[in-house]
Amino acid sequence: MVSDLYKTISKPSEGYLTEQRSKFISCALPVTNPEEVKATIDAFRKQYHDARHVCWAYMLGAERTQFRFNDDGEPSSTAGKPILGVINSNELTNVLIVVVRYFGGVKLGTSGLIAAYRAAAQDAIAHAKIIERTVDETFSIAFEYPVLNSVMKIIKEENPQTLSQMFDTNCQMVLQIRKSESERLKEKLLKINSCRIIS
Repeated sequence: MVSDLYKTISKPSEGYLTEQRSKFISCALPVTNPEEVKATIDAFRKQYHDARHVCWAYMLGAERTQFRFNDDGEPSSTAGKPILGVINSNELTNVLIVVVRYFGGVKLGTSGLIAAYRAAAQDAIAHAKIIERTVDETFSIAFEYPVLNSVMKIIKEENPQTLSQMFDTNCQMVLQIRKSESERLKEKLLKINSCRIIS
């Protein structure tokens, strides 16, 4: 069974590392889509316009299949990949980690860079509050007013979130519930006369 739980962080957190006079400022942020990621990275580039490198990695989606990373001028796979590795080893998603490097004049070499970016990313996660979220499903139902009590009884039993409702001769509701519980809720509702799922 596919899990309908995933781990993410509740709010932005920061980390810091100094390695041979190079300064690494890291920030982990909760994100939900690529547009938000791009806007956040652009904001970091503006804020740290005097930094040598602004490297990052992100992971999106409950299945953890949507991800990207960027070395921003560091040798290939020495920055973005280790940052992504930290996201992976903590089993997180909907997370962006940005690591800003101020060059200190001493070259760290490939293994030194990998270790530094990994440690900086890990420090940001160490300061983050990791939370579990459920994968939810949203759907709309329509039914006639006489069966309202029957519908409300099931809603009370199953406890989905009601996002909107309209009660008239023909009633409509938009419900949200944890994915693993949605089929059971739909089955119960469809047993009611005139009740149908419209989206």
